[in-house]
Amino acid sequence: MSNATADRPRASLVRRAAVSVLGAAALAGVMGVYAPGVASAQSQAAADFSDCPALPAGVDPGKWRCEVHTAAPKLTIGKVSVALAPITMTHAEGPLADGTSGQVWGAMHSAPTALGDGLPAIRTEYGGRFDAYTGRSSLRFRLLSPWLPHSCVIGAGAPVDFQFKRSGPSVWVSQDPPVIKFSAYDDTFTAPAAEHCGPLTGPLNRRLGLPATSGNLMTYDATYTFKTYDQLPER
Repeated sequence: MSNATADRPRASLVRRAAVSVLGAAALAGVMGVYAPGVASAQSQAAADFSDCPALPAGVDPGKWRCEVHTAAPKLTIGKVSVALAPITMTHAEGPLADGTSGQVWGAMHSAPTALGDGLPAIRTEYGGRFDAYTGRSSLRFRLLSPWLPHSCVIGAGAPVDFQFKRSGPSVWVSQDPPVIKFSAYDDTFTAPAAEHCGPLTGPLNRRLGLPATSGNLMTYDATYTFKTYDQLPER
């Protein structure tokens, strides 16, 4: 008997055990376990500007500012509703050499959020688009579990596209340091299926209710601070 043939019963047992865990979770339901708050003016004063991106050629550093956002997102996607771990986003914006508005992406950081009940954790990741002027952005959601390959992602091929709308006006929390808070949401985006999750791809998507063309929602309360590039230390 070949090694591949000998391994089949064990692989089958692993798949059945994992599917059983997902089935139990379906009965138990899903509840987010992370309830982050929004950063205060004091914490924004110590904001990390190390992710500020390099500026385009020919621009005035005194007219460009690096913004550091901290957001507390809540996500409903398919059958899952969860308060995600906070995300920190850094980008730069200002006038280009020709006078038009420009922006440059910096970085995004977030931690996994446990879904509980045998379901994988979920982590928010940058999806390749962030437009502070229009509210358009894209994200991917990586699903993390010992049962799943690292490649298991909601939006792996085409990211989840958002068109965020403000829930109200921005409010200045502090002038020094500058801290502005705002809230935004999108209830119109389409949620694709999770991809590249190995033999659990089908059961996992059925448990999560994906793909989902309606009923999805992302909301977040956010604060951001900024410095112009002539205020940043030289690199």
